[in-house]
Amino acid sequence: MERLGSEAALAEMESSMKEDLSMEINPPFKENLATSKDWRKALNKVVPAVVVLRTTACRAFDTESAGASYATGFVVDKSRGIILTNRHVVKPGPVVAEAMFVNREEIPVHPIYRDPVHDFGFFLYDPSAIKFLSYDEIPLAPEAACVGLEIRVVGNDSGEKVSILAGTLARLDRDAPHYKKDGYNDFNTFYMQAASGTKGGSSGSPVIDWQGRAVALNAGSKTSSASAFFLPLERVVRALGFLQRGRESISNTWEAVTIPRGTLQATFLHKGFDETRRLGLGSETEQLVLLASPPGETGMLVVDSVVPGGPAHKHLEPGDVLIRLNGEVSTQFLKMETLLDDNVNNKIELQIERGGKPLILDLTVQDLHSVTPDYFLEVSGAIIHPLSYQQARNFRFQCGLVYVAEQGYMLFRAGVPRHAIIKKFAGENIAKLDDFISVLSKLSRGARVPLEYITYTDRHRRKSVLVTVDRHEWYAPPHIYTRNDSTGLWTVKPMLPLNSSLESCVNSTEQALASNRVSACSAEVIPMEHAHQCAGQEPTDGVASMETSCEEIDDGSHSVDESDAGSKKRRVEDDSADGVLSPEYSLHESREVRLEETGPETETVPRDFPGAAAATNNVSVAEQAIEPTLVMLEVHVPSSCMLDGVHSQHFFGTGLIIYHSQTMGLVAVDKNTVAVSVSDVMLSFAAYPIEIPGEVVFLHPVHNFALVAYDPSTLGPGASVVRAAELLPEPALRRGDSVCLVGLSRSLQATSRKSFVTNPSAALNIGSADCPRYRATNMEVIELDTDFGSTFSGVLTDDLGRVQAIWGSFSTQLKYSCSSSEDHQFVRGIPIYSISQTLDKIISGAKEPARLINGVKRPMPVTKLLEVELYPTLLSKARSFGLSDSWIQALVKKDPIRRQVLRVKGCLAGSKAENLLEQGDMVLAINKEPVTCFRDIEDACQELDWCSDNDGKLKITIFRQGREIELLVGTDVRDGNGTTRVINWCGCIVQDPHSAVRALGFLPEEGHGVYVARWCHGSPVHRYGLYALQWIVEVNGKPTPDLDAFVAVTKEIEHGEFVRVRTVHLNGRPRVFTLKQDLHYWPTWELSFDPETAMWRRTTIKSVDCSKAM
Repeated sequence: MERLGSEAALAEMESSMKEDLSMEINPPFKENLATSKDWRKALNKVVPAVVVLRTTACRAFDTESAGASYATGFVVDKSRGIILTNRHVVKPGPVVAEAMFVNREEIPVHPIYRDPVHDFGFFLYDPSAIKFLSYDEIPLAPEAACVGLEIRVVGNDSGEKVSILAGTLARLDRDAPHYKKDGYNDFNTFYMQAASGTKGGSSGSPVIDWQGRAVALNAGSKTSSASAFFLPLERVVRALGFLQRGRESISNTWEAVTIPRGTLQATFLHKGFDETRRLGLGSETEQLVLLASPPGETGMLVVDSVVPGGPAHKHLEPGDVLIRLNGEVSTQFLKMETLLDDNVNNKIELQIERGGKPLILDLTVQDLHSVTPDYFLEVSGAIIHPLSYQQARNFRFQCGLVYVAEQGYMLFRAGVPRHAIIKKFAGENIAKLDDFISVLSKLSRGARVPLEYITYTDRHRRKSVLVTVDRHEWYAPPHIYTRNDSTGLWTVKPMLPLNSSLESCVNSTEQALASNRVSACSAEVIPMEHAHQCAGQEPTDGVASMETSCEEIDDGSHSVDESDAGSKKRRVEDDSADGVLSPEYSLHESREVRLEETGPETETVPRDFPGAAAATNNVSVAEQAIEPTLVMLEVHVPSSCMLDGVHSQHFFGTGLIIYHSQTMGLVAVDKNTVAVSVSDVMLSFAAYPIEIPGEVVFLHPVHNFALVAYDPSTLGPGASVVRAAELLPEPALRRGDSVCLVGLSRSLQATSRKSFVTNPSAALNIGSADCPRYRATNMEVIELDTDFGSTFSGVLTDDLGRVQAIWGSFSTQLKYSCSSSEDHQFVRGIPIYSISQTLDKIISGAKEPARLINGVKRPMPVTKLLEVELYPTLLSKARSFGLSDSWIQALVKKDPIRRQVLRVKGCLAGSKAENLLEQGDMVLAINKEPVTCFRDIEDACQELDWCSDNDGKLKITIFRQGREIELLVGTDVRDGNGTTRVINWCGCIVQDPHSAVRALGFLPEEGHGVYVARWCHGSPVHRYGLYALQWIVEVNGKPTPDLDAFVAVTKEIEHGEFVRVRTVHLNGRPRVFTLKQDLHYWPTWELSFDPETAMWRRTTIKSVDCSKAM
């Protein structure tokens, strides 16, 4: 090694180093000499003032999503009750929070300030609420922070309530950490860094020295290392001073305090002098800066980015080096921010160098709070507000644009993603939120209007979609929330007056439906571009001018290629898609064709549409016959009412028109496309290019099919080319029969192929999903030798195009382990006989419960069924179980092909067969007639309708444990309405247990209880852990056996009260816990189907102000 010089020179160098070090550490070396006793004394003082914060962000807003989390805070003003924590803990939007002290005393807290830029904020609590704990506030000492300082981080690290982590400050000039490209990030400040290894839950922890002073605020960490990042406290001390001066006298009420904050909407970074020279900084300027700066200055402030439309836009540019502010050399963030905050709405002078050229600029300092939104619009579950400075900086958009923080249902259905910027709505330019509200207020329920938006990932191209205003009352009417820093709450008011078109009752829509039917019958032809309005919505601005650009193709669309082996269902979580519906759904893209005004009998139809095209040499007779009867269905389920375990919000599939008249059309489709009645259905016809709404009118309780009704008058001239298929229930298909598989591609083109039946009676065996949902049971399906893959659905016909089966989709779940599973689907043939029988009952006008369809009450069949899950066993196996030879011969004689006997897999809980039939029973005969397949049992149940002396019971002969037993088993009656009532309480969706839950064979003994189907992020049940897949059996000690009892009990509970809830999980595990009711953000409401109007109605049961539907 080279010698460093003489010993004298070396000694002089060491002395100089010590002097330099002593300048940085003040008092010199005192902290490093702190004993364990000193630290124990400091920690005994600090720990009681540190609190665990449990926060619930009730709505998505700005940079934050709705959700519940734990964090840390600490008392900085005991007399006023002020707690300091991070901004990302306080949240920019609505938040409900509680603080728990070290002795487990819990108190409510509410936010009084969150900094628009830096990561700190304050909560307020009532000091008199702390009864048993002795504690002191933690003093703030930002001046004590220095390199080499030994520190402790005290907080709720990793959810452990109190953790004490040691470290040493290594840097005081670290760049602000970058967390997310579309979320909160701090900037224009230095951070401190230490290897303290903090993790989640420690946000907001005090970073203390051995004297018990907070020298920094813990903010974040690196997941890949032990590095932790601390926020300096200089700006915190300033903000706390304003709050303290705003409340000099202790009173029971808190008045909001305005803390001046200024901005140029420009981000600066601290760059070393080497980098500033490369940017063009002159040597003379560098020397001037060094002379005017504190000793040890290492660099200067350089412009990193400028927000469009801000004070610095078109004045400052990235790479500009800041020299002076108002004539003073400024190389530190703190000095710059102090000047900006002291000159809000005033002009300041900036001296910069750009590529070596000096420039002097006069810029007006903007009020930072003016570009930080404090209100938002909630409509159909969407959260829309002005674009904040934080997100404008992330996305490089102008502040104040109309920003989608949460897409909700209406925008999700249209394909508008989160973080979108709305530019045009219903033909009107949208520059600010008031413009959007103005346009929305003119729309009526069911209206379909175009919307244009851009995203930060594709900022140079506008995307255009069709938005459908909710026709049913899935969500509350639009409301505007405004922040009130005095109370910590966001006040709520209706967006519109009660007599506005959007708030008006849906009866106007029904009247419009009737009037449209009359006009269609009187041969009033509607232009194609208006055809989608025939469902009853009023023409609005922008609708008439809708063009093909409303269906733009995008790489991130919801479409799935036919060759894709994945699921056809679009998941709720897939909110990253920025696109719109795929071009296959863009039915309005067909060129405009002028139609002559003719009578309904002589209407002319364009001959170049698929359904009207002449048969070509390449089209089979079956395909030609069946194509006008096929429909593509797109189904959306509102997130506010995802009932019966439905596993997605978006479905699509092919349906078959089984009935078509002037007043009603019916489409049959599998229940993997239409899973629940709480749905919005859009029908696209292969015979005519039009898209119209449909209504789910029947869900078979057992078989995998549903019926969707549509209004033929809305088809206009297309009503003459759309027709119903000819059904051929008999004879049943046999092995080896030739069939034609016909369906629709995603581009609505008919596709067909010849196939052969390999198994006409394959018994399904689908296991229960993790979240119980409909699964086909007691069904025999048809299997083919070849098909078009697992995503292609359609029909099976004979050579003449007569339908023998629906080629439908079935949902299943593949389980790889106890905690790993994946949803899959497959397609099989569903024999048409059950659909044909249901249709006959509807058309014949049988004495069944009526339902309103297109303004006419029609009978909807009810189904008598044996609520027992069965499976077939080969007779050879049955013989081994002891079944007699005489019964085996009788069953073979009855069905020589199947050679099977049905065994009981389980009874549905609560059914009439539950305590009579047991698992493993062999069902031999019903009413002395041998039974070999599921249809035999269905036929026996249907025969009960013709016999008045049976009391709805079947005489069943079973074989159980070597003995033949005859039982009288009752049947259950189920309608096709599905679940028609749901309650939302504290953010959980509560319903009666549906059949898939009852099929598990278990209901709680405590009067069954009501079933929790879903829960909402940011709700009280999220905060306290009342999740789905369990029954609520008691509330405050009162039984809740059904929805009526549940409503009666919860109506007595007031806002802010704690509730004791007893639950039973699907696995039978009971649990008792408490939660705090929040009627301000989460009122109790009910959604129910009104059979008189065929509409879903939403009713507020209890809220803070019951006169307002929130």
